[in-house]
Amino acid sequence: MKYMLIMRSNDEAVQAYEATDFEAIINAMGAYNESMIKAGVLLAGEGLSDAKEGFVVDFAAEKPIVTDGPYGETHELFNGFWIIEVSTKEEAAEWAQRAPLTAGSKLEVRRVTDESDFADYADNEYIQKEAGWRAEAEQR
Repeated sequence: MKYMLIMRSNDEAVQAYEATDFEAIINAMGAYNESMIKAGVLLAGEGLSDAKEGFVVDFAAEKPIVTDGPYGETHELFNGFWIIEVSTKEEAAEWAQRAPLTAGSKLEVRRVTDESDFADYADNEYIQKEAGWRAEAEQR
């Protein structure tokens, strides 16, 4: 099963991050990533740039509205993610608990859906196309 570990931080975590030596952060994250690579569970992972560089597309109106970051209050910002492949939900939780994060940070852990979640729709044109798209992507 694949799980996405979604890193979220509030203002407290951002302040702790800014007060920490950046090389120490790189080393801690690097060691964490390396441990997942050596265990064979890491499929992907990326950090994200500052929210000031991003934008939000809000679909509340008839025409979507684009707003540059930072966006409103920063109770929690999505700062990065890992995608891991493990045998159980409990194993995903174990890996999440090892992340080198500080107070004010959270990891939201969500199972990534797969073809079995759409078995009732196997005849759907786009479910069938999705399988082809995935096969093409794997060959790149």
